[in-house]
Amino acid sequence: MKVLIIEDEKELARSIVQYLRQESYVCEVAHTIKEANEKILLFDYDCILVDISLPDGNGLSIIKTLKEANKLDGVIIISAKNSLDDRVLGLNLGADDYLPKPFHLSELGARVSAIIRRKRFDGSNEIKVHELSIDLLGKTTRVNGKLIDLTRKEYDLLLFLLSNKNRVVSKNAIAEHLSGDDAEVFDNFDFIYAHMKNLKKKLAEAGCEDYIKTVYGLGYKFEA
Repeated sequence: MKVLIIEDEKELARSIVQYLRQESYVCEVAHTIKEANEKILLFDYDCILVDISLPDGNGLSIIKTLKEANKLDGVIIISAKNSLDDRVLGLNLGADDYLPKPFHLSELGARVSAIIRRKRFDGSNEIKVHELSIDLLGKTTRVNGKLIDLTRKEYDLLLFLLSNKNRVVSKNAIAEHLSGDDAEVFDNFDFIYAHMKNLKKKLAEAGCEDYIKTVYGLGYKFEA
């Protein structure tokens, strides 16, 4: 799952990135509204953290940009401004949650997780597709009740495909989702092929049906 942190306090941004990466999120950072708008218009995120007070304006304008572009990314406002007016305005603009500073990183992580579950998986803590089940809180995968040992990238790949079930996902979209800004340094998709091959092999060996289909020339689709 991919998160965009829009925060001009660089030390706080680094702390958030470090914590969320430990929780298996791919993280990108923007320090200004200009940087943020460039990213959100090019890429999709599972959750966006927005500070209100940014060097080049009010962060709430980013929520307006998302709405105008018909983007469905989850949004959490994080700000030292804890007035009722800010909270009401942000939520009315379309934000999903509001977390005043200072906050515990564990609470932020829990709220990010809750929004992603609500947006992507109808609020459920578990995804089930026939014999395959994923525990979103425990970040574990089972086939017919048997635990499957997936790497972080394999788990992220499976979850991304499931969140786009029955839709074709391009190799570019997968690269950006798994690696964020780092996707630009790859000159081919060999790393995707390797993760996909290993994921499909582990699922098959556990007795899972082959739900992940290759759509030649386009990408992949979780078909169920």
